[in-house]
Order: sequence, then C-alpha cells, then structure tokens
Amino acid sequence: MKGERVLRSHAREIWEAALAAVDPAEAVRKHVRRRGDRLVVDGQNYDLTAYDRVWVVGAGKAAAAMGQSLEKTLGPRLGGGILVTKYGHSLPLQRTELLEAGHPLPDANGAAAGGRIARFITERIGAQDLVFCLLSGGGSALMTSPAPGLSLQDKLICTQLLLDSGATIREMNALRKHLSAVKGGGLARLLGQRPAVSLILSDVIGDRLDTIASGPLVPDGTTYAECLEILRRRRIADRVPPAVLHRIREGVAGRIAETPKPGDPIFRGKQNVIVGSNAQACSAAARCAARLGYRAAVLTSSGEGDTRESALFHISIAREAASFGRPLRPPACLISGGETTVQIQGKGLGGRNQEFALHCVRPLAEIAGPCLVASIGTDGTDGPTDAAGAVAVQTSLARALQQDTRLLDRSIENNDSYHFFRRLGDLIVTGPTRTNVMDLRIILIGPPPAPGKRRGMR
Repeated sequence: MKGERVLRSHAREIWEAALAAVDPAEAVRKHVRRRGDRLVVDGQNYDLTAYDRVWVVGAGKAAAAMGQSLEKTLGPRLGGGILVTKYGHSLPLQRTELLEAGHPLPDANGAAAGGRIARFITERIGAQDLVFCLLSGGGSALMTSPAPGLSLQDKLICTQLLLDSGATIREMNALRKHLSAVKGGGLARLLGQRPAVSLILSDVIGDRLDTIASGPLVPDGTTYAECLEILRRRRIADRVPPAVLHRIREGVAGRIAETPKPGDPIFRGKQNVIVGSNAQACSAAARCAARLGYRAAVLTSSGEGDTRESALFHISIAREAASFGRPLRPPACLISGGETTVQIQGKGLGGRNQEFALHCVRPLAEIAGPCLVASIGTDGTDGPTDAAGAVAVQTSLARALQQDTRLLDRSIENNDSYHFFRRLGDLIVTGPTRTNVMDLRIILIGPPPAPGKRRGMR
C-alpha cells in the first residue's frame, strides 16, 4: 500500500506539472511581447502607431486567463472587446467584457454572444484597427451563431446526436462550421481586410487550425458534401432537424455559398499562432517524471479512436514493461495525450477519461508489480461531471468486488464510470483549470523510485 500511495502522489505531481506547462496566461506572455509601441507576436513585428485602435474578441475555456495576460501586455493600447468563456471559468478583466455560456452544448447565452461579437466587429472595428482573437477549447459551443434558417434548438439537437453517435471533434466541427455564421472562416469574412492575430490554445489532434474552435479565422477545408456523409456514416441523417438537413442539401446543390476556402483574399493579414498544445503538456509530464526518478516516454500526443480500445492498448504496453522491461524498464512512466471517443450504450454518468480508467480496472489487477493509470481532462472537466478524470490501480478491482460483485460490470454496461470511481474515492477533481489541451494519460509502473533517486530519460 505504501508503494501505491507513492505512485498516487507522483501521478498528481506529474499532471500538475503538465497543466502548469500549458497555463494560458503564461502561453500568451511567451508569444506576445511589447516594447513601447513595438509588438512582437511569435517573431512577427507590429507597429502599434500604425493602428487607430486594438481590440480583442474570442471564446474558449481559457479565454479569461488569455484575456488577462493580453490586457497586461497591451495596457491602455487595448481599446476593449468581447470574450466568451464557460460558466464558472471567469476571471476579472479590466478592459474587456467577459460573457459566460454553456459547454459542451451551446445555449442561449452562447448564441447571444456569437451575435454580439459579430455586431461588434461590423459596428465598432474600423479599417485601420488591429484585432486579437483568443481561441481555446470549447470555443465552438461558446460562440455560436446559427446560420440563416436555423434555430439554436436545431443546432442543439444536431450537436447532441453527434455526441451520442461518437462523432470525432473534426466531424462535429465540420457540421458546426456549416451551420454557423461565425465559424469556418465566418469571423474572417466579417473582418474582411482588417488585420487580425489569432492566439490559439489547441485542443484538437494535430493542432489543426481549421478545427480549433471550428476555425473562425482560417480557411475551411470541409464541405457540405462531407457534412452529409458524416450524418449518413453516423446514422443520424434521418434524425437531425429538417432545417439542418435542408441547409446541408441546399449547400451540396450549390444553392448556399460554401465556407471560405484557401486563397480567399479575406485571409490576407491574418496571423495564427499556436501558443499551447497537448504535445507541450506531455513533454512537461515526461520531464517531471524523469525528475522523480522514472524512465519516461511519451507514446503519443495525438491519440484518438475508441476509448475502450485505447485503454486496453495502453494496458498491454504497461504489461510488457512490467514483465519484460519493454519499451522501458520499471520504474517507468508512460505518457500519452489526445482525445478518444466513447460509444454510449447506457444512461450512466461519466466522461472519456473516467471511461478510460474504468476499462483499465480489470486488466490492471493482472499486472505483476505496482501499476497506476491516471486519465485527466486538462480543462478540469470530464463529461457532464465535476471530475477531471479518474485513477485506477491494482487494488481497484478488489475494492470494487468487496462493495458489489457486479459493480464493475454494471458500470461498464451503463457507461457509469463516475459513480464507480466516486464509490472507490478515485475521482480526480481539480476544479476549472482555465486551460484546455485535450486529455492526458499517465501510467506509472513500479515499484516507485527510491526517495532522492534521479534518472535520465530514455
């Protein structure tokens, strides 16, 4: 049990180091530097005297922290703006209006925010102004503006059907862009030739600019035809609202204009900068693990696919390390990031990180030597719960069986990972982290390093 306590303590230290590495305020400070009237954004120079005013708009779970950092950098040169964040993720801002809205499902406040930002751009921002756009995970839901002919309820129903079908974030964003007036290059279309800088905290596989927050300021590579194929592939084409299906079919037929594509002149003068990513979080986790004395390796920062299959694959690597010292000899730390999808079968409560840990419980009990799995959403929330994720250890199965011999099986069958880990006391609860770079998974294979022992990474 002492070894397990040490593994738990080390896991917490590792994920806290990973979260610190993608702190949104620090990320903005690193990429936006000012000396007098000279502003340098990721190596590109801006002379602030060349612009009448500087504004900020944007949305995401990290919007408040990013906004605070930008306000400190620009000071009185920032004229103001509008940012939208998730309920409970606000921070005090001095020059910028901060709105709250719903996530993961958009709500009336998100729709109102999207409309207000669109009007702010067209009514307040002049041709000689510079605009900062702060984007992070959740931006797609938080800044929603239904396209003509659609209601918020139409989008809500479509989003929920996509979530329930196990659609990937790219698939969801393809639909979102074609059902929105601001996504998929929509904000760029509103800005026209006005110069803009996007500071982006990536929450998508591969850091794709056209997918993060549904790419409001970049060209859209998806099409109406692709959207129709997604609905058919996910078997929900006959279940989405008629107005949604009508718009997509009209787009396929060419009777509705496509989203802006590469080469459109509206994208001239638009700079996009990734200021934080899952890869950075994984690297920081590996460095921390090495300092604690583990041999550490990052398996991937772009893991996706089915949550159950991903969990079993990770456990197979842990078993190989524990039994044969491959790819690392214990004490070892295997790290991965990304975003998997859960096929919802039951009506339980949980999220993909808790689900990941749940599928590790039974095979973990069969591994020789101490082993721990922690899976955490870097934004501090996992599904519609107050937990960020969960921890599974070798004693999890035995403790579950002591409470109820069918607890694990019922929890898996009903997708009820939250109540399973709450009963075991193994939920990870961080509260809002105000960052979001997808998920982080940490597997520690013991015995843990002796106190004071340090090893180099291999």
